Amino acid sequence: MNTPVNICIVDDDDIYQFTVVKTLELLEFEKNIKVFSDGEEALEFLLSNLNQNDELPDVIFLDINMPIMDGYQFMEEYVKIKSKLGKKTVIYMVSSSVDPVDIEKAKRISDISDYIIKPIEPGKLKSIMEELIKGSN
Repeated sequence: MNTPVNICIVDDDDIYQFTVVKTLELLEFEKNIKVFSDGEEALEFLLSNLNQNDELPDVIFLDINMPIMDGYQFMEEYVKIKSKLGKKTVIYMVSSSVDPVDIEKAKRISDISDYIIKPIEPGKLKSIMEELIKGSN
């Protein structure tokens, strides 16, 4: 992949945002990282960039529990607009919740690739990014 990978982190936890951004910055590939504190901010970004593939995320790391619009509410809205997006986006639901109800609910949403329990281990993040880059070549 010669173009940068667009990564979107949607999470209201400042410490989590910081650690994921720092971990991603250590990985050696071209990237653009955008961070949003709730689902509504992320959704507004997607809507304002519908036809700009170079801005749209290749991957979203989405928290469940956030103020204003949580991860599940974001996914409800995402499903409504995904056909208008100019490219496919891989979405990972990321949460500190180990509640089987949350995990099962996330797995029932076909647009969610996987459910990851926080904190994301650096090795897991690296393998996700390697798969994404390999899959786009």
